[in-house]
Amino acid sequence: MATFLYRLGRFSFRRRGLVTLLWVALLVLCGVGAATLKGPTSDDFSMPGTESQQALDLLKDKMPQANADGATAQMVFAAPDGGNLNEARAKAAVERAVAELRAAPQIASVADPYQAKAVSPGDARVAYAQATYKVPPIDVEDASRDALTDIAGHARDAGLTVELRGTATQAMPEQSATEVIGIAIAAVVLLITFGSLVAAGLPLLNAILGVAIAMSLITAATGLIDMSSMTSTLALMLGLAVAIDYALFIVSRYRHEIAEGRDGPEAAGRAVGTAGSAVVFAGLTVVIALAGLSVVGIPILTEMGLAAALAVVVAVLIALSLLPALLGFAGRRVLGGRRRWLRGGPKAGKTAMGEKWARFVLRRPLPVLLLAVVGLGVVAAPALDLRLGMPGDEVASPSTTQRKAYDLLSDGFGPGFNGPLMVVVEGGAAGAKADAQAFAADLAKMPDVKAVTPPVANPAGDTALLTVVPKSGPSSEATQDLVNDIRDQAGALHDRSGASAMVTGQTGMLIDISDKMAKALAPYLAIVVGLAFVLLMLVFRSLLVPLKATLGFLLTVLATFGAVVAVFQWGWLAGLLGVDTTGPIMSLMPIFMIGVVFGLAMDYQVFLVTRMREEFVHGASPDEAVAIGFRHGARVVTAAAIIMIGVFAGFLTSGESMIKMMGFALAVGVLFDAFVVRMTIVPAVMALAGRAAWWLPRWLDRVLPNVDVEGERLRHRLAAGAAGGADAADDRDRAFTGS
Repeated sequence: MATFLYRLGRFSFRRRGLVTLLWVALLVLCGVGAATLKGPTSDDFSMPGTESQQALDLLKDKMPQANADGATAQMVFAAPDGGNLNEARAKAAVERAVAELRAAPQIASVADPYQAKAVSPGDARVAYAQATYKVPPIDVEDASRDALTDIAGHARDAGLTVELRGTATQAMPEQSATEVIGIAIAAVVLLITFGSLVAAGLPLLNAILGVAIAMSLITAATGLIDMSSMTSTLALMLGLAVAIDYALFIVSRYRHEIAEGRDGPEAAGRAVGTAGSAVVFAGLTVVIALAGLSVVGIPILTEMGLAAALAVVVAVLIALSLLPALLGFAGRRVLGGRRRWLRGGPKAGKTAMGEKWARFVLRRPLPVLLLAVVGLGVVAAPALDLRLGMPGDEVASPSTTQRKAYDLLSDGFGPGFNGPLMVVVEGGAAGAKADAQAFAADLAKMPDVKAVTPPVANPAGDTALLTVVPKSGPSSEATQDLVNDIRDQAGALHDRSGASAMVTGQTGMLIDISDKMAKALAPYLAIVVGLAFVLLMLVFRSLLVPLKATLGFLLTVLATFGAVVAVFQWGWLAGLLGVDTTGPIMSLMPIFMIGVVFGLAMDYQVFLVTRMREEFVHGASPDEAVAIGFRHGARVVTAAAIIMIGVFAGFLTSGESMIKMMGFALAVGVLFDAFVVRMTIVPAVMALAGRAAWWLPRWLDRVLPNVDVEGERLRHRLAAGAAGGADAADDRDRAFTGS
């Protein structure tokens, strides 16, 4: 592989005009496709194989008039201070708003608050009108959302407080300035690292072009398949970070080769052949982890994983082909004023900071190892209290209309009104309505049930629907326990009458998602770690190195979970980080975080340890190989990690709670993995293991294919062909192009 990549690097450098033109043409083509095919996104969930999804499917078949998958909107009204909604003027304003809602586009039905008894008992200060749409959330048009906003404005003009919530209010989120923050941090770090505006600009240009192509492809896909509104943001987050990092590693190696006296094409070929090989395997680990999310069986998670994997694939391809072409345009300006650093350090005779740190760890490996492991263990301790859930409007920013509507309903009716449970009863011998009435009577006696609506049966009389209002909020443990209790009662109902009852609705669906995610976490982790071990064994031809890498990754995951629980569940530093409300951890977050952090952890493992193996293969002692590997790799890995942390931390400014939580988790995950695991635990373990770190049984060495990531065979070929000079180089280029 290294030989092929060497030829690709030389070809791209020498034919830079053609290569750049092809990538620009691809960007334009993808942009046209995105503009032509762009469709809406949605936060609607589906969960094949769960009880809640089975109940929804039954409703679509037996009670299509219930429009179970239709979008919904709640318009919440509150009277001015000292007044109530039964006063003539306020009541007229509410009824006028209800009439306007019924005439709004795509509306199927609207429940009048006064007829549906949806006015808060006692003070009559809060009421809500429930609107159901003819279409699912993804098909709600902007005109329909605008109509909601206009109607609410008319009621506000009449002196009422009016807020909106529901699936119909979830418009497509706009990209914020978060990616700009990440790019700005990356630019500063690259400038400090390279000391050259040209060298710093190339990774940024590389990343911007790669992300633009990936985002265009994802946008075009929204016109063909249903896609979550979070998918593009997460793909952008990861694609931007890895694209900058991959380009950083190759540019750094190119500058080193130039400093060694090689000409441009040869330096580009060697940089892509060596650092590019590490980029391929690092990118492959990320793609495996992200694509592996599809095995969980949750459509939204599969979408996010595949979209992010696409962004990583584009980043790898651009780094291997477009970047050497851009280096050709930059020429020797890529060196800037830092040529002395390239030849061995900031000043002649001084040891690089990375090598100093490595030698410190090599002298005291056991104390350093114990301190690092214990430190991560302390940070991981809060993970013992990890509680997964699917928080909704209760964790939205207090400034949003959805959060204000949630708070008004909680104050007026109790928190359970924000998460009612739908119960579908399929009748037995006595008929669905009779069975549902008996079941409703049983449910009303449960301690956490505030109200149960009378059952409504379909015309055939074989299916009935009722609503259960909990006393507790939708994301609380009490509501989850209530759902389990209702399902236990459903078993008793079936034994008694032959009827079946299933819990569904948005709250039931989210509880099922959390349960399925929790069960999938351990198997997914096992799959990812197993694949990592095999892949790293191929790369490093060792048993201990991949074992150490995967165990270090597990430490990173546990510490990251602990930090997330401490901030987003316990509320530590919540105000400082802009976290408005604490609660259960988004159930999608841990498994997606595992996939992403795993890939990034393997990035640093490959980039740092590959150079160590390269030195060891060339005869250096185990300790010396570690020190030299740090001399050449620590500065670049540090810069890459800081860029990653900066890009991910920029997403803490997002208004989306899922994005904010994911940005924090990925930022601290990279922090722990790069600086504690890879740059502290790795050299400590290597020092303790000595030559055993690179041991591989002979029979296994013969079985495993040699992927030559460190480019050993490439060096032998180049050394053998050195006498051929420029003619040999031209022959290699012609062999690559087939001309």
